[in-house]
Amino acid sequence: MGVSGCGKSTLGALVALALHCPFLEGDSYHSAAAVEKMRGGEALTDADRWPWLDRLGAAIADTVAAQSVAVAACSALKRVYRDRLRAAIGVPVHFILLDNDRDALLTRVGNRPGHYMPASLLDSQLATLEPPLPEEGAMILTTDMPPEALRDRVLDWLGCR
Repeated sequence: MGVSGCGKSTLGALVALALHCPFLEGDSYHSAAAVEKMRGGEALTDADRWPWLDRLGAAIADTVAAQSVAVAACSALKRVYRDRLRAAIGVPVHFILLDNDRDALLTRVGNRPGHYMPASLLDSQLATLEPPLPEEGAMILTTDMPPEALRDRVLDWLGCR
């Protein structure tokens, strides 16, 4: 989880590969209207996000039912979004917040040609972000090391190495 450009997709794909399980890209579950809204520089509202979270949560639940485990990348910026995903998935979920400073994130977002999310929306995502509270049991990683090192830290945290 985390704002645009934090490395969710890169890390998620690496963790899924290490766990030999499916990887679900949360961006793939946005509606065409939501993608166009973001492409146009307009931030999504909660009303825009609820159906997306429901589609993604159902897809994760279906994948876990079929494969026992799955890894997904999703911004999950607010606790209510994470709670909604947990409820939809119906099995224990581990969230990992990927964090970095605004300048590093702006650089990353600027280096993704063809992605619909413009750098102009980063500040709205940072303003929306509610870092996980201790009782959520999430891991928080600063993405200032190679993705493989982050993957290894995640696998250690999950007890998979």
